[in-house]
Amino acid sequence: MFHFQNSLFLLLIPFVLAMGYFLRNKKVKSAVTFSTEKLLYQVSPSLKAVLAGNLHWLRILTLCLISAALARPVSPLEQTKIHTEGINIMLAMDVSTSMLAEDFTLKGKRVNRLEAVKDVVKKFIQGRKNDRIGLTAFAARPYMVSPLTLDYSWLLQNLERIKAGMIEDGTAIGLGLASSLNRLKDTKAKSKIVILLTDGRNNMGDISPSLSAETARSLGIKVYTIGVGSRGLAPYPVRDFFGNKIYRSVKIDIDEDILTDIASKTNGKYFRATDTKSLRKIYKEIDEMEKTPVEEKGYLEYKELFTVFLAAALALVLLEEVLSNTILRRLP
Repeated sequence: MFHFQNSLFLLLIPFVLAMGYFLRNKKVKSAVTFSTEKLLYQVSPSLKAVLAGNLHWLRILTLCLISAALARPVSPLEQTKIHTEGINIMLAMDVSTSMLAEDFTLKGKRVNRLEAVKDVVKKFIQGRKNDRIGLTAFAARPYMVSPLTLDYSWLLQNLERIKAGMIEDGTAIGLGLASSLNRLKDTKAKSKIVILLTDGRNNMGDISPSLSAETARSLGIKVYTIGVGSRGLAPYPVRDFFGNKIYRSVKIDIDEDILTDIASKTNGKYFRATDTKSLRKIYKEIDEMEKTPVEEKGYLEYKELFTVFLAAALALVLLEEVLSNTILRRLP
């Protein structure tokens, strides 16, 4: 089946047919004059005479086909279905100075925790499609790096700007989570999640992690928590008397009980990343878990048919010209 995209042009067809009816009833002056028509009534018209008398209908049909072509006839090729991920994701990342501990590696080179996290988060963002993703950094207070957006290129540019120590030092897990929830609470997405990553304990802010977790649960927002950092002592870079980079072994505690509690209250999950490999595995697992296909209304792909109608109209014009100048030619 086909239909017309600009159906208003079809209104020309009744006018064309009316013109054909007018021409049919219009008396044409005979090429030969007779003193009386009585003798002609007794003679049946030949097929050739009938066709010659109705040749104008080819032109009428041609005009109808041209009108139909102007109405843009199209034929559906197939129906396609679009699947999208109706998810809003806020990434909450700890940028306190403890994230400078260099117990992770990238391409065989020692890097600090934040650089490793940024590399893994970058790949996580690039792997998502049709999801709105935002980014919050937090230390002693939260900082909105990027609101929810579908512009992943712009989001990745802002991810690169994050530096450890860019905010007053400290670890305000409750505030970092609350800031992310504030960005999600009024959105219309069917699924909303926060991925909160930290390497320390909550020691700043006037909102406790437990209260933020309760808020997330009441809003129906799932929180995945990630504790990042090796167990035991970690190499922390410092400068010696001569300005050279040296490492000091320090112990950085992660409050795994709080992170587990946040995840449990919001139907999320707590993960521990002690190296780059385990960190990649965690984000991959979250990526696979948080996919909620939504089938949207299908779109139709069409084939344009106006050329078919125009070709048929041209064929009728040529047929009329050939017939009117050959076998159906009328005497002058």
